[in-house]
Amino acid sequence: MGDAKGLIISGSFGELVARQKSSEEFELGELLIAESESGKTLMQVYDLLYASQVSEQNLELISGMSLEEGTDFSFMEPHLRNYTLAKLKSLIRIPKGGGNAKVRASKSLPGFFSELKEVTKEDLSFITKPKDPLFLGQLRSGSKVLDVPLFLDGSEALSHHVLIPATTGRGKSNLVKCLLWKLASEEYAGMLVLDPHDEYYNAEPGLKEHPRCAEKIRYYSQEPLPGTRTLAFNLKDVKPQHFSGAADWSGPQQELLNAYWKRYGNEWIEAIVLEKEVENRYHEMTFGVVRRRVMDLLSLSWNGEQLFCEGAFQLNAGATTITDIVNEITKGRIVVVDTSPFDGHEEILVGSLIATELFRHYKAAKFKGKLSSLPVASIVLEEAPRVLGKEVLEKGRNIFATIAREGRKFRVGLVAITQLPSLIPREILANMNTKIILGLEMGPERQAIIESSAQDLSQDDRAIAALDKGEAIVTSTFAPFALPVKVPLFDDLAKEEVRNRPAVKRSYPGLG
Repeated sequence: MGDAKGLIISGSFGELVARQKSSEEFELGELLIAESESGKTLMQVYDLLYASQVSEQNLELISGMSLEEGTDFSFMEPHLRNYTLAKLKSLIRIPKGGGNAKVRASKSLPGFFSELKEVTKEDLSFITKPKDPLFLGQLRSGSKVLDVPLFLDGSEALSHHVLIPATTGRGKSNLVKCLLWKLASEEYAGMLVLDPHDEYYNAEPGLKEHPRCAEKIRYYSQEPLPGTRTLAFNLKDVKPQHFSGAADWSGPQQELLNAYWKRYGNEWIEAIVLEKEVENRYHEMTFGVVRRRVMDLLSLSWNGEQLFCEGAFQLNAGATTITDIVNEITKGRIVVVDTSPFDGHEEILVGSLIATELFRHYKAAKFKGKLSSLPVASIVLEEAPRVLGKEVLEKGRNIFATIAREGRKFRVGLVAITQLPSLIPREILANMNTKIILGLEMGPERQAIIESSAQDLSQDDRAIAALDKGEAIVTSTFAPFALPVKVPLFDDLAKEEVRNRPAVKRSYPGLG
């Protein structure tokens, strides 16, 4: 048997049964290799159970006497009579000689009584780093972390959308920080990060510590740090369509918004505040509700003589903010927008403004035949059901839903983060071709993910529920199988890279 951990003894294609060697221990999610003359089969443990050659009735009798009478029973050769069984599923077939092109989905059973061995780095030589790498972490076998870094093709994965579902405290923010940190060293993607907690750039450590920060990362905030940008938008850039998702409008209210836009153009918001007339007649209550909600969303006030702008939306500032952000993204930079001072509706409005212009820019580039010259653009969106939820979309489509459905054609994608994937329509979940699944404790949420995954995860319900902090299962159209991953701790990742890179002269964007 040598270094074998067990033997395959029965089962079917989707439910192989193996007996564990008494001196070894199987784990949920563990990767195992079965070898044959034609190659290797990579398998994964998805369930564990006890077994014994002693009948269940006798086991109950023996356990009762041991518990109640203190009788010490011992079996002859107990390691042969009592044992652990594992249920496994076949993942891929690795023909002899390896090579990524030869790896294929498993379509046959391994040999009866095949020995099962721990997977090694050499077994996985077909896992290579793509030209446009999106770093995920290290390969995980059960709770053991292997020296096998995992990457997806970033251009494909980001343009076809990424979903990060997880219960609170399972490492969502840590994962996103790691993804952004690694992307700051690449050139193939530009990112828009809507940061409602100001935790990605302005943290200790944060993205501001990246050796290429001055070159690759831009930070916008209402309270900017030295060398960063002030977050301000001009009221003339706001259009009625930007309120979709940020506010719920009745039919007459939406008509009134559009009527003001049609009549007054870029001055339509001031016209509403000043109670200017429009051609069609609307109920006084409809007008009052629209005026009050527009002023509240944009943090405007009117003293009867003068309009005051108290938030990010200004009368005479921010004329180039949206254009500047879009231009930065098209140059492959990461733009972090601090939305922590905003409530949820205002944050969505800010995101809608930028996302609409970004999507318009990429659509125009495609029609001009220039799309291939642009980097992939991706938008990091926290609490995704706020704009992608079933109830929200029943009231009308917003720019984020449009990108979820059509963005891949224009190389614009979403990185959607949520605790409740079941709130997102199945059609949109299916369009999220990469899912980085962290721990999900609630059954309905696991089921929503399992039913919309690129690989068959029907047997992984227990494994998903048992994921510890920083552990993930990555299912993607661009991966050979569902990848068990250990995400590094961001603090360790950042400190190691800063320590190992040569010192660079620190400069700040925007300073001469």
